[in-house]
Amino acid sequence: MEKLTKAEEEIMQLFWAHGPSTVSQLINAMDEVKPPHSTVSTFVRILEKKGFVDHKAYGRTYEYFPIIEKATYSKFSIKKLVGNYFDGSLNSLVSFLVKEENLSLKDLTNIINDLNEDEK
Repeated sequence: MEKLTKAEEEIMQLFWAHGPSTVSQLINAMDEVKPPHSTVSTFVRILEKKGFVDHKAYGRTYEYFPIIEKATYSKFSIKKLVGNYFDGSLNSLVSFLVKEENLSLKDLTNIINDLNEDEK
């Protein structure tokens, strides 16, 4: 799996949030200062070439849909982050987040309890 650029990832977030969409529907879902149709279309075709989306044709209209799930890409991104910035250590990542976010012992206990509930 390839890492997405920021613009590609923004478009994938729209697909994950809204499901199958035409380029026009993606543009309508974007915040103001919308990019040109041709720009979004180019990025969607790049995502298709990278294997993140596919399409169905309805005459001259293409409806694109994600074929990589958000959770799959999230897992890939976290592994790259841990490998690139924390020497592959999840403990280092968690320690960094605890320190940066000033998590209390109560917060950590709640996280552990949530994880234990998920395992059941």
